[in-house]
Amino acid sequence: TMVGSNGNESSATHFILIGLPGLEEAQFWLAFPLCSLYLIAVLGNLTIIYIVRTEPSLHEPMYIFLCMLSGLDVLISTSSMPKMMAIFWFNSTTIQFDACLIQMFAIHSLSGMESTVLLAMAFDRYVAICHPLRHATVLTLPRVTKIGLAAVVRGAALMAPLPVFIKRLPFCRSNILSHSYCLHQDVMKLACADIHVNVIYGLIVIISAIGLDSLLISLSYLLILKTVLGLTRDAQMKAFGTCVSHVCAVFIFYVPFIGLSMVHRFGKRHDSLLPIIMANTYLLIPPVLNPIVYGVKTKEIRQRILRLFHVTTHTSDP
Repeated sequence: TMVGSNGNESSATHFILIGLPGLEEAQFWLAFPLCSLYLIAVLGNLTIIYIVRTEPSLHEPMYIFLCMLSGLDVLISTSSMPKMMAIFWFNSTTIQFDACLIQMFAIHSLSGMESTVLLAMAFDRYVAICHPLRHATVLTLPRVTKIGLAAVVRGAALMAPLPVFIKRLPFCRSNILSHSYCLHQDVMKLACADIHVNVIYGLIVIISAIGLDSLLISLSYLLILKTVLGLTRDAQMKAFGTCVSHVCAVFIFYVPFIGLSMVHRFGKRHDSLLPIIMANTYLLIPPVLNPIVYGVKTKEIRQRILRLFHVTTHTSDP
């Protein structure tokens, strides 16, 4: 599909999203487990938000940040999954140029926000373990709220130039994208102009957001580890227990993100299934796994979930 007529430069009016190349027959059926995972993600994250909101004893920084993470997980999965389902089930592959820009901005900015919240959670664990007496005064409720707002502003501000950098590009080649949703790396490759500005901008964003955040999270855990090693065995186990869920959440978010970025940066453009499967699942991995990890590993959340789904226990408990 060509965007311009006679190969002339033109602005794109729409793009074609693809499902799973080579698996066109199977993708109708593969949509069912994907849809199930999406529903699990939404239900799981909304359950965590509900539990934290309705349980006064959970109105602590760690759980408020967890609520923010859950909210972002719902938005990230919702920004891509409904359209993906439409592609797999109804072959609705066309996406208008502006809708593609909105989806691209949403996915990238929400990912940036999630990275900031994971950093805030690492800072919370650092203060709680390394400076326990100062935790209540450093991470007050108003300050936690400001950190949440800062995460939103930072994610949106970093991605604000994104639509401008894409709109300035002429498109005269194929308008077929290599994913089931719009990503900056994918769209810019279709431009028939110099994309160095876009490439540099993308690298600056990755280094200043994902790179910086992951570095600071690693630093937090090095300081936590140093403190924990000086504690008694029981205190060590308790400290590690409060960190396990967050460490899992960090790996669940960063490993697929960095993996997909590497594939885009250094992989050749061909019909390999690996980057396509990675891209189709990477926006679902954190939203599905985070509530499960926190539900299993965090006693307070686990108890409330069990209480929520057992009405008798729920009503008899104070």
